[in-house]
Amino acid sequence: MKLYQRKENDPAPVGQADPYLIKGNDGRYYLYSTGGYLFSSDSLLEGWEYDGMCLDMKDQKVCWAPSVIQIGEKYYMYYSSMDADAKDEHGEKIRVAVADSPKGPFVYVKDLLPAFSIDPHMVQTPSGLYLFYCNNDEEAERPGTYILCDKMTDPYTLEGNPRKAVWATLDEEIYMRDRFKKGQHWHTIEGAFYFYLDGTHYLMYSGACFRNPTYFIGYCTAKGPKDADLRTLEWKKYPDPDTYAPLMCKNSFVEGVGHNSVIFDQGECYVVYHGRDYKEYDEEEDTRCARIDRMEVKDGTLSVEMTP
Repeated sequence: MKLYQRKENDPAPVGQADPYLIKGNDGRYYLYSTGGYLFSSDSLLEGWEYDGMCLDMKDQKVCWAPSVIQIGEKYYMYYSSMDADAKDEHGEKIRVAVADSPKGPFVYVKDLLPAFSIDPHMVQTPSGLYLFYCNNDEEAERPGTYILCDKMTDPYTLEGNPRKAVWATLDEEIYMRDRFKKGQHWHTIEGAFYFYLDGTHYLMYSGACFRNPTYFIGYCTAKGPKDADLRTLEWKKYPDPDTYAPLMCKNSFVEGVGHNSVIFDQGECYVVYHGRDYKEYDEEEDTRCARIDRMEVKDGTLSVEMTP
């Protein structure tokens, strides 16, 4: 179901791409989306309000996929953006901003990674802070964008020893054929979201391009103690690296299904993702809206029944 229903003359953006949802220590729910936009509600499934832009974008442009985590008394936003004078989207670099409240304003502190780096997801585990993010690899067997993991020494500093976590293994993960040169089909694995439950580590991701019919949300699992160094885990795609078996993808009422976050609330697990209703796609507008459905997590397997 859609989280936010845009109304006539509403100042909110048309869509909420790459939705990232948290519950603040004030009990209110906060949803951040590409563009640096903020939505909030006192109820998870209804009553969402548009709160405007929550990220200070001075000297920057084109904020992608912000993710927010509370560490101590501060809220940290990890996101990618370009310098104001950049000409190419491959100028995107991962940055960190900080605020005293989940409402923001989030103020830029420093760059974490050079271009091209996107889709950060910061997690805190018993063994420390870890950042999942994406880079490009033009020399891989299946060239394209893939997910890495590195440890943080503090909320502003990467250790600098990243490990490859998830990469393309399927034709269905092709973003574009002959994208940069003839014969080189570009693949994309992006939008990492990590969580741990009942002895299993889960790493969700999106594959391909949201314009493609095979665009999907998939996941990997790994076994290991709760306090494992996340870089050492051996991630296994579900059900295996050679089978296209999406957890979520287009269906009879929504397409462009991808880039999710997860929230556990009142004994239930929910997956928050973007998708667009059929016939809403416009090259000039991003109509990917935030949607939410219950997700079952059982014995190392995820399942979702998508709802209109």
